[in-house]
Formats: sequence, C-alpha cells, structure tokens
Amino acid sequence: MQILYAYNRDESLTQVEVFKEYWKRINTSFELLLFSLYGIIQIAKSASNDYEKRQAKHLPTDLDKIFKPKLWDNPIVQSLATNGFINQKFEKAGFAQRVDKDHFKTIYNEFAKQDAYIEYVSKDTSNEDTLEILLELFRFCRNNEVYVELIEDEYANWEDDKSLIIGTIKKVLKALPSDDKEMIMEYYPDDETTKDYGEFLLTKTFEEDKALLELIEPVLQNWDADRVAILDMVMIKMALCEFLYCTTIPAKVTLNEYVDLAKAYSTSKSKEFVNGILDRIMQDLKARNLLNKEGRGLLDE
Repeated sequence: MQILYAYNRDESLTQVEVFKEYWKRINTSFELLLFSLYGIIQIAKSASNDYEKRQAKHLPTDLDKIFKPKLWDNPIVQSLATNGFINQKFEKAGFAQRVDKDHFKTIYNEFAKQDAYIEYVSKDTSNEDTLEILLELFRFCRNNEVYVELIEDEYANWEDDKSLIIGTIKKVLKALPSDDKEMIMEYYPDDETTKDYGEFLLTKTFEEDKALLELIEPVLQNWDADRVAILDMVMIKMALCEFLYCTTIPAKVTLNEYVDLAKAYSTSKSKEFVNGILDRIMQDLKARNLLNKEGRGLLDE
C-alpha cells in the first residue's frame, strides 16, 4: 500500500524501482526483528556489569548479596548470544557501529528498578520464569522513552510493524534454547506471503491500474475519481485486485481488511467512504459474475 502510494505521488518511479523498494521493505522488517533481539541481548548483558558493581560494594544491601546476573546467564539469552549465525546477521546489519551500547545500559538500569525484576533476581527461578521476565523486559522497552527514540531513529517502520515484531519476539523466545543455529530464518516471511500474495498483488495493482479505474469510476456516483484521496484510491484498487484475482480470499474478508486499513492510515472519513465504495463494487462484480472465488461460500464470507 505504501509503495503504491509513493508511486502515485512520484510517477517517475519505474516498475523495477517499485519492486526493489518492496523487497527492501520486507528485508527492513526482518532486520527490525533482528534489532529487537540484539537489544534484548545487550540489555541482558548489562546484568553482568551490574553484578560486578554490586560485588565491589563495601556496604552491600541484602539484594546485592544475593544478586546473580540471571538475566544474562540463562539458557534462553545464551542460546541467542552464542549463536554464530544470528551474530553474523547482527554484524552484517552493523548494529554495534550504529548504536551506542550505553543506551542499552541506561534501559537496563531503569528496568532493574522494576518490582518484577527485583522479584526475579530475589528468588530461585525456572526457565519459565526467565521467559516471563524477558517478555516483561520487552514490554518495558516498548514503553521506555530511550528505547522508543532509539528504535524509531533506526527504523521508520517501527509503528507499522510493531505488532508483528511483538508477536514474533514471543515466538522466538519461547522456542529457545534451540540447537538449530539458523532457526531465526523460520521467521523470515515465506514465499506464500511475499511472492504468491504480496508481489502478485503489487504486480496486478501496478499493471492493471487503468482497467481497475474503469471498474471503480461507475460506482463513485457523485465523486470524481481525481477528488478521491490518493491513499483511499490505492486501497480501493488493491481490494479490487483481491476481489478479482485472489480467488481463495473471501470477498468479505477483503472488504473488512481494507476498511480497517483505511481507519488506521487514512482520513477520519475514509473508513466509511472505502467501505461504501468496496461494498458497491463487490455487489456489482457479483451481479456481473466477475467475482470468482474458489470454495463454497467464499462469495459471501
């Protein structure tokens, strides 16, 4: 959607450039996942420095006396930190050169004040407890000003991809420790998502632009196509491509998905506008037997 919007704003972009940008953004999303894991490792590593400082105190507190660097010295984090394949990914992305590690120390110091962390280091813990505290750490990071500023400076796609990254981080941590050094690649978007759907939809929307507009204009009623917000028109064209060419996606699912996108990304009135236009297009396609869907009930689901 964003790539097609950029193309509509700058028609000097070629199809080759559009597709390069598409794949660049997919790789950037995966790099964002890697960066999130890198951050967890670096923050956890600060527990070792914390331990050394506590050990060096002349007047240690009760917590100092029992403190162990468990946030760092545990099978889950160590499975990541010692994974050569993942570390090569970190190195290739240049995380160490791009980010001042003092930021991660600052975040750790703030997290170390949290009741959940103090409870974790104060008791005997299991692997399940470690998993929970790491998930709590990542929750804390997402609400921490230093972390949010850091990740937004590095990745403009953070807000768009945040929910996807959160879900994937949970899956990765729950799968650890793992003997599979390349396990992280399980979370790179598969061909069905990137090529069979994403690239296909981009191609169709790009190549069938005029034909799509010819189908859209009759249902605009009192609206001139030139007056429709560019982003709304992009979403309508994409949805129309799904109606026509993505035969396994139920028509109602397509309609609802693009209404949600309009609500999230466009103007306050776009949700109702896109919903109305897509519903009329869907009914028109049905009446003309152009809404071809595979499987029983997909026209109405």
